[in-house]
Amino acid sequence: MTGYRLVLAAAILLAASVSARAVEPDEILKDPVLEARARAISTEVRCVVCQNESIDTSNAGIARDLRILIRERLTAGDSDAAVFAFLVARYGDFVLLRPPFKPETYLLWLAPFAIMLTGGGAIVVMLVRQNNRGRGAVTNLSADEERALIGVLQPEPEEGRS
Repeated sequence: MTGYRLVLAAAILLAASVSARAVEPDEILKDPVLEARARAISTEVRCVVCQNESIDTSNAGIARDLRILIRERLTAGDSDAAVFAFLVARYGDFVLLRPPFKPETYLLWLAPFAIMLTGGGAIVVMLVRQNNRGRGAVTNLSADEERALIGVLQPEPEEGRS
């Protein structure tokens, strides 16, 4: 029972550490409304070093710089949309964890579906070919050929055996 509790405690600590934020105390704004906006924006911005992590949870130096930049823009009076526009103008759509669906990002959005369709199609073709492999060898036999084949496959009973 003690081992079970230890594993449970370790799992709880691990889960708590995953949800922990990387925001440093010196980054936090004094105005709670601005800080809440900064945190909301930070969860939507990709760390350009970590790539699949938001800057809100990343410990990378560039993520810290971006968090500070967002707070500076908000303190200067920028709207959330203006902050996103500034970041996109500087880093491109890649900086957003959910980039917009537009011609420049069609490949990004549609590539996973194209890969799945291609893979699914390849599997179907392979299964059809495998299923047809045995069927291709069978041909229609004439009546004489069929009798000869049956004679070869079913030997006549030996005489003298009961």
